[in-house]
Amino acid sequence: MRNPFVALFHSRDKPRNVVSSAPSFYFGSSVSGKSVTVRSAVQVSTVYACVRVIAETVASLPLHVYEATEAGSQRATEHPLYRILHDEPNPEMTSFILRELMLTHLLLWGNFFCQIVRTGRNHIVGLYPLMPENMEVDRDSKGKLTYTYTTSDGKRMKLDSEEVLHIPGLGFDGIVGYSPIALERNAIGLGIAAEEFGSKFFGNGATPSGVLTHPNTVKNPKALRESWNAAYGGSGNAGRTAILEEGMHFERISIPNNEAQFLETRKFQVAEICRIFRVPPHLVGDLEHATFSNIEHQGISFAVHTIRPWVVRIEQSINRALFSDSDKSRFFVRFNMDGLMRGAYKERMEGYAIARQNGWMSANDIRELENQNPIPDAEGGNAYLVNGNMIRITDAKKEESE
Repeated sequence: MRNPFVALFHSRDKPRNVVSSAPSFYFGSSVSGKSVTVRSAVQVSTVYACVRVIAETVASLPLHVYEATEAGSQRATEHPLYRILHDEPNPEMTSFILRELMLTHLLLWGNFFCQIVRTGRNHIVGLYPLMPENMEVDRDSKGKLTYTYTTSDGKRMKLDSEEVLHIPGLGFDGIVGYSPIALERNAIGLGIAAEEFGSKFFGNGATPSGVLTHPNTVKNPKALRESWNAAYGGSGNAGRTAILEEGMHFERISIPNNEAQFLETRKFQVAEICRIFRVPPHLVGDLEHATFSNIEHQGISFAVHTIRPWVVRIEQSINRALFSDSDKSRFFVRFNMDGLMRGAYKERMEGYAIARQNGWMSANDIRELENQNPIPDAEGGNAYLVNGNMIRITDAKKEESE
């Protein structure tokens, strides 16, 4: 059926010849005057640290294919997609590398594209990632999504939507995501400018620039400037004592570094970039506001509010694109996030004790979460127990009436 609303759709946030009131966000110059692109932004240590901690965390989570049965969900290790998603998506990379790359593309470009390689019988045999910057998303005359990829040698390859696993990030049309780097290029541009300022500041001797004044006329000012820079310029010469002859003296003309609040600006930009990616500052090495009482809960908050939304986004996209219509009702993929949510050892044991005493976890259920071998069923490993002194409210009322 032809999409009746095809004329209302915009394919993506690319420049158009017509005037549109729809907002667009591109890489390029920021208010600070620094050009912000993916490659320049990732050179900012905080951006790199945020991308790395999210990508590595999601990539390290166990990913399994499950089958829904009457007895509950069970791992479908015999399903053809299990090995592709869990172990090796293609002969060139592991599952960890693919998922790490997936989050890196989503966090920097706002989209992840992966070519789905199928056999003649429509069986998936491999997944190959594609660079987001080389992909164009559009619609054909019937309103169906199409993907055009430009290879490294300049060839353009058209792919149908069934041939592409596309995971979009945050966007406005639900089809193509926007790059967080492009959306927040002013904040990142300020971080680039502050870092460049600091590098040049220390490169010039860690002292503000100034003017050498002489009571008379200097015959060769160029030679004087070069000799001054050679003796006192550069961070290696910082703190050396200057000797001024013939009545010369040095006058500062620039703002001292502390008055420019350079360090405060750099600290603020660390927090600002962490805010963009929703990463607790202590995970990128900023322990200024971290304490022993709150750092564990910050880690759990990171798992709940940062990692879980990405995990759900990926799970649903994989289920939609990789499973056939007949498999969708039975099979699905799921990340195991138990390891991120376990908390401290004492708190886990107290939680297990409550679950065990109230009968909704067995000893083997607990041991499985702790990566321990199960207790044989003959020894009660799968038994569910309850406290013997707990009775139903109705039975208590009956005893009172008697």
